Amino acid sequence: MIDGPYFVLVVLGVVGTGLAAGVFCAFSTFVMRGLASLPPAQGVAAMNAINRAAVKPAFMLVFAGSAVLCAMIAVVTFVLWPEEGKAELLLGSALYLFGSFGLTVVANVPRNDKLLRMDPGTPEAAAYWPTYVREWTGWNHVRTIASAAATVVYALALT
Repeated sequence: MIDGPYFVLVVLGVVGTGLAAGVFCAFSTFVMRGLASLPPAQGVAAMNAINRAAVKPAFMLVFAGSAVLCAMIAVVTFVLWPEEGKAELLLGSALYLFGSFGLTVVANVPRNDKLLRMDPGTPEAAAYWPTYVREWTGWNHVRTIASAAATVVYALALT
């Protein structure tokens, strides 16, 4: 049984990955659909505003803070090598670090950066908007599933 500070660390991992999964799920299930229903100039402007707001401390604490927690959980697991839960803890860490945080860096952020460089009212932005929505949302589905799976696997490690 996981206990003491290690227990607290894993509980924080459950909370952090769960919160991230919730944010990603909201985007996959209704935010992006709502933005896609707007005229392209409005959708691009709104998404750019969201992307600028996302890099503020409130979201970054959850998103990047969860990555730090997951890395700490993996390191502590390797050091302590507990009798129970080690596979779940390592899998949960990998799911979030690669399937959520890493995927964000290689798939979602480059698309966000490209969109941010566009003037929302230009033909270029209007032409790119449907592609952006489709590709960004597809990768976001993967982030949602990976974050939710990390939450579940971490929770299983506590049982």
